[in-house]
Amino acid sequence: MTSEATTAAPSHEEGAAPAAARAADERRRARRSRWYRWDVRFSPYAFVAPFFVFFAVFGLVPMLYTGWASLHRVELTAPTDMEWVGLRNFTRLLDDEFFWNALRNTLTIGLISTVPQLLMALGVAHLLNYQLRGSMFFRVAILTPYATSVAAATLVFVLLFGRDYGMINWALGAVGVGPVDWQNGDWTSQLAVSTIVVWRWTGYNALIYLAAMQAIPHELYESAALDGASRWQQFVHVTVPALRPTILFTCVVSTIGATQLFGEPLLFSGGGGATGGSDHQFQTLGLYLYEQGWVNLHLGRASAIAWTMFLILLVVGAVNGLIARRLRKSA
Repeated sequence: MTSEATTAAPSHEEGAAPAAARAADERRRARRSRWYRWDVRFSPYAFVAPFFVFFAVFGLVPMLYTGWASLHRVELTAPTDMEWVGLRNFTRLLDDEFFWNALRNTLTIGLISTVPQLLMALGVAHLLNYQLRGSMFFRVAILTPYATSVAAATLVFVLLFGRDYGMINWALGAVGVGPVDWQNGDWTSQLAVSTIVVWRWTGYNALIYLAAMQAIPHELYESAALDGASRWQQFVHVTVPALRPTILFTCVVSTIGATQLFGEPLLFSGGGGATGGSDHQFQTLGLYLYEQGWVNLHLGRASAIAWTMFLILLVVGAVNGLIARRLRKSA
């Protein structure tokens, strides 16, 4: 009896050990499963959290502060001394001829820079869409102006558009045209500033169009070729309709960039500062905002201009949404 009891006890302990191991293994699996569920649920938020943190610190908080400052009379020298004026800063803009001049200049420069820019980008992308020898080199080359700093590019164009020794006037003189005062003329100065914008952004938009063109099914071109369509007809009736959403996107982005145009006209004016020329002939909204806030030190008025520009961009976005909705319905 004693011998049998002795031999039975180890067998019971041996059966309890695997049960404990299984229980521990189940607990580990449960913990891993719980960590996995947490990871799946919360890790996407952790990945996008830095963007929202930086946006809140450098975007949302300044925007709310400028909105609050636009309702006050406040100077940059004493940003904490605010006097409530309500919408006075906004209503003053309606009677400010310099504001309307800056708005007209922004619209004009935006038109004569955006339209040629997008048309040239569409043509360049169409050429690069074919199997050209060294196409990668050309794709990198057309992006080079975008990678060039605004200061360097503008200073070079200032030399090119110089009245007395500029290369543009030298070329015009070779064909019998007299020297043009590019910086002091109304239309000439705006055309010169627009040229800088076109040079910098054409390649960027061309690569966007090129990426969209490469997503168009090749069967559409083959069907058009079988129907006897030339390359121009294929471009007009196949490529352009397929690119309508992309073209709309680049139009909106270019409009936003034109509304916020600042660096090119500031540097093109040379020693003129934020006035945009001797007679404000190419002063944009961005320059006028800078002049009011950092030259005249009227922080409240500058904030009102900034929010007016924001409202203009909201209108542009609303128009974009309406056009995109109609394009989807017509597709």
